[in-house]
This record gives sequence, C-alpha cells and structure tokens, in this order.
Amino acid sequence: LDRDLDDNAENYIINSVDEFPLNTPLKLVFYLPSNEQNTARHLLPSALHNYFDYRQQGEQRKLRTIWRQGRISLLIGLSFLFVCLSLSELISRFGSATFIHFLEEGLLISGWVALWRPLEIFLYEWWPVSYQQKIFAKLAYIPIEIRLLEEPSTPDSFR
Repeated sequence: LDRDLDDNAENYIINSVDEFPLNTPLKLVFYLPSNEQNTARHLLPSALHNYFDYRQQGEQRKLRTIWRQGRISLLIGLSFLFVCLSLSELISRFGSATFIHFLEEGLLISGWVALWRPLEIFLYEWWPVSYQQKIFAKLAYIPIEIRLLEEPSTPDSFR
C-alpha cells in the first residue's frame, strides 16, 4: 500500500503513459477475475496512487538537489573564473613573451571551462527529472477502473 510495486508493472504503466502527451486525459483499466474484484476495488487505487505519489516526491527531491548543485557549481565556477581572469591580468603585466601569452590564454580557457558543469545542469540535466516527476504526478491521481475479466469460453467437449 505504501511504496512497493512490481518493477515490470511499474515499467509497463510508465511506458504506456509515456506514449501520450502529458496533457492527454488517461485512466488505468485493470481486468480481474470476479473473486479478486472486491479486494482490488478497495486496495488497488490507493496503493497505486500512494506509490506514484511517493515516486513523484522522490523526483521532486532529486530536482531540488540538481538545482542546489547547479547553484553551488555556478558560484564555484564564477569564483574560479574571477581568479583566472585576475591572474591572467596580473601575468600580462610581466611582458608579452610567448610563454606569458600562453599562460594568459590557458587561464582564460580554464576559467570558462569551469562554467561547463553549471551550464550543463541549468540547460540540460534537469529536463528528464522534471518530465519524470510530471509523469509520476499524473499517475498519482490517474483514474483507475476495475473491470471483470471475461473468461474465455471453452467448447463443451473440453469441460
């Protein structure tokens, strides 16, 4: 009821929902034998909703962690860029020899490369987590219908 779902069932449900745009209204329909319907009607909807709400909250925490990591990385990267630019400016006062020019350019490039990770986080890394969070949020409130499983009819000769 709280936080467990068979991996195959979870993957099937998520992949099925993923085939449609997020704003498409959907519902889950389960076909069960009549002897399991009463129990399933009471347990299945709340169990699935609780599970996907739990997963949505996990993705929300992951997203907050990514944004925090991005902010910290940005502060570190900007600080390092400032140090590199300052050192480059300081070194340029020693003359214009090839080695000095090499150090200036190396510091400049190193400073800008330090911003690579924060830019990667802010531009690309959060998208998949945010999308997954939206799928789980949708599944946390998706309507669930339980229908009677039709038994296949068998000819009288096989009874």
